[in-house]
Amino acid sequence: MERKNLWQTYTNSQLEELEKTAENYRHCLDEGKTERECVKTAIRLAKKEGYQDMKELIGTGKQLRPGDKAYLDYMGKALVLFHAGAAPIEQGMNILGAHIDSPRIDIKQNPLHETEGLAYLDTHYYGGVKKYQWLALPLAIHGVVVKTSGEKIEICVGEEETDPVLVITDLLPHLDKKRREQSADKFVDGEQMDLLIGNRAQEEGEHPVSQGILKLLRDRYGMEEEDFLSAEFEIVPAGKARECGLDQSMILAYGQDDRVCAFSSLFAMLEAQEITRTNCCLLVDKEEIGSVGASGMTSRFFENAVAEYLLLREGENYSDLLLRRTLANSKMLSSDVSAGYDPMYEDAFEKKNAAFLGEGPVFNKYTGAGGKSGSNDANPEYIAQIRGIMEKASVRFQTAELGRVDVGGGGTIAYLMSVYGMEVIDSGVAVLSMHAPWETTSKADIYEAVRCYKAFLEASFL
Repeated sequence: MERKNLWQTYTNSQLEELEKTAENYRHCLDEGKTERECVKTAIRLAKKEGYQDMKELIGTGKQLRPGDKAYLDYMGKALVLFHAGAAPIEQGMNILGAHIDSPRIDIKQNPLHETEGLAYLDTHYYGGVKKYQWLALPLAIHGVVVKTSGEKIEICVGEEETDPVLVITDLLPHLDKKRREQSADKFVDGEQMDLLIGNRAQEEGEHPVSQGILKLLRDRYGMEEEDFLSAEFEIVPAGKARECGLDQSMILAYGQDDRVCAFSSLFAMLEAQEITRTNCCLLVDKEEIGSVGASGMTSRFFENAVAEYLLLREGENYSDLLLRRTLANSKMLSSDVSAGYDPMYEDAFEKKNAAFLGEGPVFNKYTGAGGKSGSNDANPEYIAQIRGIMEKASVRFQTAELGRVDVGGGGTIAYLMSVYGMEVIDSGVAVLSMHAPWETTSKADIYEAVRCYKAFLEASFL
């Protein structure tokens, strides 16, 4: 199929819109480096567009009507937004679903220790990371501490210019000959990835550095060592999202898998106006570790959220059958990233079915690995509908697979949503260096993804 770089197709006004979208996206990335921060950012933006908190609406007796907008925050780590359409709800919704967790380093519950005058926090990596990529980088700590009283303390260190940063140390090349003979996955052991946090001995006793750290935590945050038990600390690369390339055509940032799709889906949700069917935007947690847990897609929080929405929408006409019809008749784009074709590693790709930066959002008929294992395989009837919607909206898109057939693979939340019987296909933005501490995307693809998602939300599917 003929491919054309998107930058060659835009008018001057579109290029202005593109740059505004990219700037807003960078700000969202900087605000949202954890799931909790992403949810807060999304709610802040949604409220500006008139979205109401469903928790406040539930029990008031108020009924939602066409045009009304509402959101439901789940544990502060997942979010569902609804924009009521005029079509009967049992005809289904148009759903955008993306995940807001990203590969990172987590702090263990009993983390603090001191060795030879250096204080550390024990860690456990989260998601599919190349551990060696996280060594000798400036790192920031984001998280929350919950006291037994219920008090919640938010902590962020390493993002401001005046903040100190943290680091996981590496061994100098002069001394690591044996390590370099190891395979990449064994180059560093997970238990070696302790976070260096201090060197100043301020207290008397056996562990003067770590005792000084505890005093600092106590004085600055009112936090005791036992409070690590009910804390959630995430270690991420320090620093803001940046424009990349001498032509400023790309964005380099942490967490673009899958926040590039999450924020572009959110932007589309907030912009879509001419809707017929009810729109829904789902921002979910835990995808990077199998979508497990109460805030992951294997739980029933989304189904529960739709049930609550239907009760607000239909009142006494609500029924379990209405819920199941609504879900089964819905159409979904599972908004997740694709591996961008990288000429430096061309042997990992089958070029005819690869995703390229600057050529638009990517549709994946299936994902999975080794014979499509663990994938959703979209129906051609649905793909034909999607093609028609994109053509009508003049949205440029591409199709791809995740690398060569026997090289690897991956999954998304698509197969978990398809259990309801709804039509689902994966659609997202191509990313270079996926799962690395810093990932690369094209501004053009982000802009075109917003146009793609908006066209989907405004489709009637009649």
